[in-house]
Amino acid sequence: MASLNLGFSGARKKAVARIRAVERRNLITVCRFSVKTLIDRSCFETIDDTSAEFINFVSILEHILSHRLKGQVSWFGYESPRSFWDYIRVACSKVPHSCIHSIENMENVRSSRAKGRAWIRVALMEKRLSEYISAALRDFKTTRRFYEEGAVVLGEEAGLLADTLIGLNAIDFSFCLKGEGLDESCPVVIDYTPYLKFTQTSDSISSDEEEMRTLGSSGSEAGTPESHMAASLMADQSTWYSKSKRLEQKYRVVLEQKGYLEELVRLREAQLSESVSQNKSLLQRLTDTELSHKLEKEQLEIIILELQDQLTVMKNHDLRSRQELTSHLTNQWPSPGALDTNAVALDTLLYRKRTGPWEEKSFQSLEQLSADMSLSQMSLDPAQLNTHSLDSKAGHTNWHREGKEDTPSLRGLCGSLTSMASYKSLASLKSSEYLASPTTDMTSPGLTPS
Repeated sequence: MASLNLGFSGARKKAVARIRAVERRNLITVCRFSVKTLIDRSCFETIDDTSAEFINFVSILEHILSHRLKGQVSWFGYESPRSFWDYIRVACSKVPHSCIHSIENMENVRSSRAKGRAWIRVALMEKRLSEYISAALRDFKTTRRFYEEGAVVLGEEAGLLADTLIGLNAIDFSFCLKGEGLDESCPVVIDYTPYLKFTQTSDSISSDEEEMRTLGSSGSEAGTPESHMAASLMADQSTWYSKSKRLEQKYRVVLEQKGYLEELVRLREAQLSESVSQNKSLLQRLTDTELSHKLEKEQLEIIILELQDQLTVMKNHDLRSRQELTSHLTNQWPSPGALDTNAVALDTLLYRKRTGPWEEKSFQSLEQLSADMSLSQMSLDPAQLNTHSLDSKAGHTNWHREGKEDTPSLRGLCGSLTSMASYKSLASLKSSEYLASPTTDMTSPGLTPS
C-alpha cells in the first residue's frame, strides 16, 4: 500500500508539473501572438482602449502577472487575494524615473487592480513596459516572496516574456486614464479564436491533390475531353492558389520576424551605447578622483614642509631668545671686579671709623646706602673726587635733616648686596664697636658711637 501511495503521489506531482508547464507555455505563446497582432494592426490604425487586439493583449498580460500569485495573509490566518500591482509597486520602485509614484497619487484610480491596469497603459505610452518587467524579474527575492512555485515569472519563460514585449516599443499608444473602465472588478477573459488557425501541411496538400486526381480519373469515363481538360485546369489552379497562399503566409511570418529582430537589434544597440557612455563616465570619474587625490597628497606634502620650516624657525627663535636672556642676565649681575671694589670701599669706611670719629648717619633706603658706598669708592679715585663731592654733600645734608639714627641692619643688607667679604667686614665692625663702648644699651635698635 505504501508503494502504491508513493506511486500515486509521484504520478500526481508529475501531472501537476505538466499542467503548470502547459499553462506557462500557453500564456507565453498567446502573448507572442498578441504582440505580433498589435504590431500588424498599428500599421493601419491607432491603438487605443477600444481596439480588440489591445484589450486581448492586456487580458493576457494580466493573466501572466497574476499566475500563481500568493494571497495576502491577514491577522487571523485567512488569505485574501491580491493584485499584481502589489508586486510591481515593490519590485519596480528602484527603476529610475519610474511612474510608480505618479500612479500611487492618482485620485480617480482607487483599487489595486485599477492601478495595475493604469500602470500597463502608462508604461506602454512611455515605451518602457519591457524595462519595468525586466527590472521586476531581476529582483528575484521579491518575486519569490509574491509568487508560488510554477508561476510564469519564476520559470524559464520569464526571459522570453521580457524579450517579447520589446517589440511594443515601436508602437505609439494613446490612452485616457480618466475613465471608469479601469475600476471594473470582473475578471478578464482571453480570446483565443484569433490565434486558432489551422495551417495545412505540404503532405496534407499533396494527399488532397492525389484524392482529387483519383476522383477526376474515376469520372473521366463518362465525361468528354473538354470536361477532362477543365477538371485538370481547375486542379492546377487550386494547387497554384494554395501554393501562393502558403508563400504569402510565410512571407508575412518572415516579415514579422524581421521587424521584431530589427527592433531587438535597435534596443540592444541603444543599451550598448548607454553602457559605453556609462563606462566612459565612470572612467572619467575615476581619473578625476585619482587626480584630486594626487593634488591633495601634493598639498599635504607642501603643508608638511611649511610646518617643518615654521618649526625650525621657531626653534631658532627660541634658541636666540634663550641666548639673549642669558646674556642679559649675565650683564645685569655685577662682575667680580666691581664686587672687589665695593669691598674695598666698605673697608675704607671701617678704617675711617677706627681712625676718626664716626659720623652719625641715617639711611632711609637702600639707594642712599648704595650712594654712600659709591661715594666712598670715589674717594679712592682722585679723578672722580671732585665730580661726586657735591652729590655726597647734598646726600649728607639730607640725611641730617631727616634725623634718624644709623641702623646696623641696613649696613648688613648693604653688605649682602655687594659681596660676602663686605658682610664679614661689617661683622668685624660691630664687634669692634662693642669692644670700644661697653656701656652701650643692648635694647636700642641702632648703634651710637661713644
